[in-house]
Amino acid sequence: MDKLKKILLPIAVIIVAIIISRVMISNRAPAERQAPRAPAPAVKVMTVESSDYAVWVTSRGEVQARTQATLVAQVGGEVVRVNSNFRDGGYFSANEVLLQIDPRDYRSAVTIAEAEKIRAQQMLAEEEARSAQAARDWERLGGTELPSDLTLRKPQLDSARANLAAAEARLAQAKLNLSRTRISVPYDGRVLSQKVDIGQVVNPGLVLGEVYATDAVEVRLPLSNRHLAQLSIPEQYRDQDRSEPGPVVKISAQVGDQRHEWQGRIVRSEGAIDNSSRQTFVVASIDDPYASNEAGRPPLKVGQYVEAEIEGRTLRDVLVIPASAIKGEVFAYVLDEEKRLVERALDVVWRSGNEVVVAAGIKAGEQLVTTLPAGAVQGMQVRLPGDKPPQQEQAAP
Repeated sequence: MDKLKKILLPIAVIIVAIIISRVMISNRAPAERQAPRAPAPAVKVMTVESSDYAVWVTSRGEVQARTQATLVAQVGGEVVRVNSNFRDGGYFSANEVLLQIDPRDYRSAVTIAEAEKIRAQQMLAEEEARSAQAARDWERLGGTELPSDLTLRKPQLDSARANLAAAEARLAQAKLNLSRTRISVPYDGRVLSQKVDIGQVVNPGLVLGEVYATDAVEVRLPLSNRHLAQLSIPEQYRDQDRSEPGPVVKISAQVGDQRHEWQGRIVRSEGAIDNSSRQTFVVASIDDPYASNEAGRPPLKVGQYVEAEIEGRTLRDVLVIPASAIKGEVFAYVLDEEKRLVERALDVVWRSGNEVVVAAGIKAGEQLVTTLPAGAVQGMQVRLPGDKPPQQEQAAP
């Protein structure tokens, strides 16, 4: 019996242990599995600093002549001479004869008018002598009353004087017509277009060509109210002869494979706002744009489209940040001490290309996030490019 107990007892202990272990395994809580944690996104930052910023306002416009004239024939006749410079694009000097209309008929008219004047002068001299003689005859006859105008031949004298005045006027008109056979303008200029040529018979009122002065050209530039707020444009008033000089403007244009630049000034703003665009136009003047230069810069051409940069105000103690750091219109992110994103509302005072000028919203010395991560939100944990990303946690078995 004792021997049987010694055999069955170990077997019973083993069976009980197996049952207990199975019960414990079946009642065990399942292991909690954790998904791998994504590393914090890397961002680039810049330390912002305050500085002064010079504003340059950009615009575009078309080159226009400041002084332009349409040459019109004032007398008729055949064109007998054409200046070699009177061709499209040709340059000419002030008072240089560009066209000559046949002057022979007009010279004859001057000769005839001069003869009529001499005749009228003689008739006036004769009437003056007759009037003086009539006065002496009246005195010799012993007239006691004042002689009448008719007695002194005053009507005839007035008629002779009127004839002389008319003859002088006809002579002046004949000389004027003769001078009008020589077509010229009182300034150095350039020919915009030529309408007639030698041998052509012209009538009064016919357009002969178009010319413009080369001392200066103008560019009409549209500006919005936002642009005008950053400029000091000279205003003109009725009781002022001159206004202060306007801001400097840089005019540039692409000619061939090179970009050339001219410098001028804003001289005035126009007196009305454009109804379609609601913009104000200012006028830039460029002096002597046709002078030769060592840089080989070509002359500006009327009708040429150019780009303009207008010198604006200097903004004091502002922050200049890249436009890529802006979220929406006026928001950006900075980093706090724990490298979390902090959203800031910005006071944007100017935008230019890839730069944004901020007056308030961030402070000098703060770290501005310049590359926004996808889905950036307030409080997001980020890291800098040099930081080592944390190890991913393994899932429990």
